This record gives sequence, C-alpha cells and structure tokens, in this order.
Amino acid sequence: MSKKMPKSKYENVLLIDDNELDNFINQKIIESVSFAKNIYVNTSSSGALEFLNNLRVLKDKESELYPQVLFVDINMPIMDGFQFIENLVKTDPQARERSRIVILTTSLNPADKQRAESIAEDIVFLYKPLTEAMLDQL
Repeated sequence: MSKKMPKSKYENVLLIDDNELDNFINQKIIESVSFAKNIYVNTSSSGALEFLNNLRVLKDKESELYPQVLFVDINMPIMDGFQFIENLVKTDPQARERSRIVILTTSLNPADKQRAESIAEDIVFLYKPLTEAMLDQL
C-alpha cells in the first residue's frame, strides 16, 4: 500500500540565501508541512536571477516551473536581497504578479523593513527562523 502525500499549498518555491545551513533547515520545514511540492535553492542572488531568467526562456514550461513564492535573505555578498528584488523587477516586470516575495532575514534594523515597503507594499517581511506558523500566513 503506497502512502499518499498530502497536497502542497504551492507547486514551487525558491529559497535564496548564502547560508547553506539556513537553506537546509528552511527546506526541511517547508517539506514537513507540505508547503511546496518543489523547493529550488540558490546560494546567491545572481544565481537566482539567472535561474529565473532561464525559466522564462522555457515559455511552454514556465508556468509549471516558476516559483510562486520567493524567500529572499537580505544580507548576502556581492548582490544583497534588495538588489536581487530590484534587478528581478527590472528584468521581469511581471515577476511580482507571478511570485510572492518574502524577505526572510535576521536583520532587526527597522530601515530594512521600511526599504522593503518602499520597493513594494506587498513584500512580506519575516524574521528567521522560519516556522510553520509563518508558512500558514502565506
């Protein structure tokens, strides 16, 4: 008898964080509550942008592969999370319609939350660690 997997809330999500341990933990939390069927992981903003751009090139598969939720860390080397979001919106104006952007950070600086709100009011701002309760709100 095969065990039936519970239906996931989302088909695809993307974790963008330079900390591999955080990515691993977040992935396990997402899996444990069946939040997403597929979890893509990227350890750099530039790699995540390239990944998303490559998905857009696959026109016939884009809608089934593109992540519905993007979890973005703010503090990353070379290109931080804010720069990632600004570049994403610049290169793909429909990105915010396709995906919910969730900043997942350890930053307690109120200026970071204000900056996120200035980019877009619908950006969700969460503090690490990710929890099941947080996922229930998305």
